[in-house]
Amino acid sequence: MTASVGGSAGTRSRGAGGVEFGIYLPQVALEFESMVGRALECERLGLDSFWLFDHLYTPGAPAAPSFEGWTLATALLARTSRLRLGHLVTCNTFRHPALLAKMATTLDVISGGRLEFGIGSGSYEQEHREAGLPWGTPGERADRLAEALDIITQMFEQPVTTYSGRYYDVHDLPNVPQPVQRPRPPVHIGGAGPKRTLPLVARYADVWNVPTYALDRLDELNRAMDAECERIGRDPASLRRSVEGVLAIAGAGQVDEAVALARRRYGQPGYGLDAGGFTGTPARVTDRIAELVDAGFTSFVFITHDRASTETLELLAGEVLPCFPRPAPAGRPAT
Repeated sequence: MTASVGGSAGTRSRGAGGVEFGIYLPQVALEFESMVGRALECERLGLDSFWLFDHLYTPGAPAAPSFEGWTLATALLARTSRLRLGHLVTCNTFRHPALLAKMATTLDVISGGRLEFGIGSGSYEQEHREAGLPWGTPGERADRLAEALDIITQMFEQPVTTYSGRYYDVHDLPNVPQPVQRPRPPVHIGGAGPKRTLPLVARYADVWNVPTYALDRLDELNRAMDAECERIGRDPASLRRSVEGVLAIAGAGQVDEAVALARRRYGQPGYGLDAGGFTGTPARVTDRIAELVDAGFTSFVFITHDRASTETLELLAGEVLPCFPRPAPAGRPAT
């Protein structure tokens, strides 16, 4: 049994729900109460979403303390009331899709419909080898992800699921209660690969997230994504488009210091600091966001130069967010 073409939860035209802003704060070397405090600050200031990573430990820094992503997401949603929360992105290879769908459904219900469901095929081979988890070729991981998305989206949208594939089989599997968000929590898929990722986005995603490493190709990728949607008969406007980027924002007299800190922390090419262009005064950052809104991107997830300090969050919320049409006060309506 195969799921329907993606977008059933994302039928709004581009920008119809307002421009959304989130903070991506990988849970690296931060105490739990510090994570709670930052999430509550985002909520207080009217930001829309808060994002975590999904790794067994911090890639490249195994000794740095970090919390398991789904357990932490549950705790943060329990301590907030409006903020939406997700992962950029959940690693498909860590959990059987039937279990993951049940976890996500449960979290959507107990949070009152505030889950953003991000998922990918896996990005860090070493942790898989160390944990004895399957890795495989890029093609195999993409095929696993496609099957997982078939199962997960069916479980989100209907109370009983049957699926038979190469990697996964489920038979008359119930999923009750169903998610609060109907027909499902928004499904985010991130990536830029034309051979494997974009077809998965077009078929299954409600939100396409362009990661930091691809910010230098936004126009090209936007056209390719439109073409892929059209190829399978999907309206390209039904796909919400999201950008993940490093944000270094400060008052005029502090911009150089903020950008220097961003370069020390996120100066590697994969972070796309220069390509993203989210650096400078609030006016400069606002202009850059406006350019991308005009290009069809209506969701922005920022990695801040100073790990989401209150000062930076207040500057973003006070001087940038008011320049754009915003979602309803209660957050994004149930889709």
